[in-house]
Amino acid sequence: MAFPLSSAIVSYKHSLNVSITPSFPKPSFLPTQIVFCSNQMPTKDPARPARPRIHCTNGLSLMQELADRHDFPTNFYLSIFRHGIKKLESLIAVILLSIQISSPLPLVGWDSLFISPATAVLYSPDTKVPRTGELALRKAIPANTSMKTIQESLEDISYLLRIPQRKPFGTMEGNVKKALKIAVDEKDSILASLPTNLKEKGSTLYASLIDGKGGLQALLESIKDKDPDKVSVGLASSLDTVAEIELLQAPGLSFLLPKQYLNYPRLTGRGIVEFTIEKGDGSTFSPEAGGELRKTATIQVVVDGYSAPLTAGNFAKLVIDGAYDGAKLNCTDQAVLSDSGLDKNGYNVPLEIMPSGQFEPLYRTTLNVQDGELPVLPLSVYGAVAMAHSEVSEEYSSPYQFFFYLYDKRNAGLGGLSFDEGQFSVFGYTIVGKDILPQIKTGDVIRSAKLVEGQDRLILPNES
Repeated sequence: MAFPLSSAIVSYKHSLNVSITPSFPKPSFLPTQIVFCSNQMPTKDPARPARPRIHCTNGLSLMQELADRHDFPTNFYLSIFRHGIKKLESLIAVILLSIQISSPLPLVGWDSLFISPATAVLYSPDTKVPRTGELALRKAIPANTSMKTIQESLEDISYLLRIPQRKPFGTMEGNVKKALKIAVDEKDSILASLPTNLKEKGSTLYASLIDGKGGLQALLESIKDKDPDKVSVGLASSLDTVAEIELLQAPGLSFLLPKQYLNYPRLTGRGIVEFTIEKGDGSTFSPEAGGELRKTATIQVVVDGYSAPLTAGNFAKLVIDGAYDGAKLNCTDQAVLSDSGLDKNGYNVPLEIMPSGQFEPLYRTTLNVQDGELPVLPLSVYGAVAMAHSEVSEEYSSPYQFFFYLYDKRNAGLGGLSFDEGQFSVFGYTIVGKDILPQIKTGDVIRSAKLVEGQDRLILPNES
């Protein structure tokens, strides 16, 4: 049973300042005693069916009555009865032990037999959340409806490629043909969504998407050849082109910020932050392929203002101000955290999470993942970047302290969701240097942090 992120770091001085308690019952084992069920016990939860009420009767009295009626020796009945009870108890114990060993779900009373869908989202193996930062960022782009439909049709092929042995190439071919038809039929609306100064670049990308070397026509031929490796490469190329066009179509925020938050820094698009990390004890990082040992290592993070403009904006401003230069890092099993930055000046940004399927973020509230609410930017991705909670209130993020999340499916539900999903303001993902994250140890230092892309999309309060 995995525990929430806050449980893993509670002993650290510079923690995420979270007091999230596990949302699931502690494991326990069912009793193996035999009971007699005589009626139904009502339940207070309308989503949970009524459970058999455990009601015990006196077996010895029953046997005595039967003996009296039929004039048989009481000991004869009792012997048979006790023998049967022992056999039945042994059988039930074996069955329950087998269930407990084979099932990852805790058995508490008989409740596990009546888990409603709403309370089992974290355990669902069908939960579809992005598994990489690149995929999560692509899904988060607010673009033209036609381009989003093309993207979704192509991304379905990614799931089809995971099917072992016989791949459903016929279904894949149908998906590509659907995407190609939309791209051709909706050419005018796709190009019309591009800003005037970007139309030439967008037109070139559009042509590449249709007939280019890594375009949809080439992908269709790879599918007809039934070569999964070629399909995978061609699919990645087509999706990269789709994302480039979508980014051109989304030059700013697709929603209006609440008036009370207009005095915060905000990022109205994407930015890239580059960290240079050095070992605090003078040791080195592992060499790159064919390279030498390194005293410093580079990590690049894409910060997403489309889904978390306030959080990303505050972070970008801190980077520009040099607030993270020289910051020490602390490590837990699940995260790499910056220090608390008590002497740094950041904004008390409200918790900011955009739910999947919505067009604007929610503020000062978490998501109820058990009820099916999932964020556009999930925490359940290795290298996700999020702000810690404020020391004052969990409705706000820390003005300064952030962390890299070291997602591990062994510390997640069967659906692959972290038990802390929907609790933090995730605002970006590590795209370069993910191999560096597990090498970072407590005491290592951020030598420098720079906003290498996105300065033109950062709006400061006195500029709005």
